[in-house]
Amino acid sequence: MKNPYIKIARPDHWIKQLFIIPGIVIAIFLVKNVAFDINLIIRVVIGFLGTCFIASANYVINEYLDAEFDKYHPTKKNRPMVTENMNKKIIYIEYVALALLGLLCAYFISVPFFIVDLTLLIMGILYNVKPIRTKDIAFLDVLTESINNLLRLLLGWFIITDKYIPPASIMGGYWMCGAFLMAMKRFSEYRMINDPKQASLYRKSFAIYTERSLLVSSVFYALISIFLCGTFLIKYKIELVICIPFLCLLFCYYLYISFNPDSAVQKPEKLYKEKKLLVFVILFIMLFVILLFVDIPPLNKLLDQTLIEI
Repeated sequence: MKNPYIKIARPDHWIKQLFIIPGIVIAIFLVKNVAFDINLIIRVVIGFLGTCFIASANYVINEYLDAEFDKYHPTKKNRPMVTENMNKKIIYIEYVALALLGLLCAYFISVPFFIVDLTLLIMGILYNVKPIRTKDIAFLDVLTESINNLLRLLLGWFIITDKYIPPASIMGGYWMCGAFLMAMKRFSEYRMINDPKQASLYRKSFAIYTERSLLVSSVFYALISIFLCGTFLIKYKIELVICIPFLCLLFCYYLYISFNPDSAVQKPEKLYKEKKLLVFVILFIMLFVILLFVDIPPLNKLLDQTLIEI
């Protein structure tokens, strides 16, 4: 990817839009009579493309506004905005073009889908642009960036239906899952820089963060996520409660690999290189899908509000 204007749009990060898929799966599971036809395939493809364009617009503004800080990062100092003399007018045009393309695709899907994609675009502005720039505010940076995870869930959901909204439990759980991932990313990055002063020059929130606060906050987000996701699973299909221990192990393994030198946790788009993690995720998905079609009647006793006699 030699062209710097293509590079700052980060098409290699489009893989993150796979977080839309759980929204699609959950909607298919909860919404009855979903028509599996060519129109659905078209909606999925256009929905993914539209979200990729919105994400790239956010990446463009991120790279442009972060250039003065990225020069203090061990690897991000090699980004095109730092090393090359790029034309600001072209960058502005690129941002507007990507945003319009994304919104045009979103409008094709539905009004709710369009509103969520527009919100994703606005969150990119709030996260990157002064005077708000939540990126510089410790803890709020994680919570606002991870909202994008929730938005992707909603995008997947609204590809399937625009008549309902997802249960609050899974929306909150998905948001907190994103917060865990973002906190882990900062934790791994902070450890890699290994110099609090240098880290604060790169990211202002690092002047407040410590390894301990990042680690503790990530555990908090993980616990809230598991609680809310567990609530959703138990309420809508009790058999899925079997997934909970494996979900906990998945969180723990992610925490484990965040301690690796130059961990892939810093670059989620590179996580596919973590073979053990990939195998674990695939096995978890397989278990989840199997349990969707399996009934285990004894588990229903867990929902019984009366005392069990012995």
